[in-house]
Amino acid sequence: MKNRREIVQLGFASLALAAMGSSETPGGAGIKTVYERDLPPVSLDGWQVTVLQLIFPPGFTSPKHVHPGFVLGYVLEGELRFHIEGEPETLLSAGEAFYEAPGAIHLPSGSASANKPARVLVVAFGEKGKELTKPL
Repeated sequence: MKNRREIVQLGFASLALAAMGSSETPGGAGIKTVYERDLPPVSLDGWQVTVLQLIFPPGFTSPKHVHPGFVLGYVLEGELRFHIEGEPETLLSAGEAFYEAPGAIHLPSGSASANKPARVLVVAFGEKGKELTKPL
């Protein structure tokens, strides 16, 4: 295990190389842009960020819901059926990301596999002290 100083040095080296346009760092580490988009025009004063890991067992679907804030997600493992009202349903695989705009209605979504779970990392932004998700 690397000590804290080596990790910080590698992080700074990565940032410096990224600024110069390189994606390779010493030791084989790298930087890859996975997802990029503009954020909604909201003031984040009084907001907080919550990072969650969601596990969707085979056959499980989330109920219809809404997030008052916005959500960024990244599929860590498996395949996720993802559906926002007014948009076509999407099949996302490990390594793909998604965005949910504030107030967007999230239709039932879940593991696309009959025998494998989908594991998703979610970064949810919302007003401090308020619920991140509201059922519909």
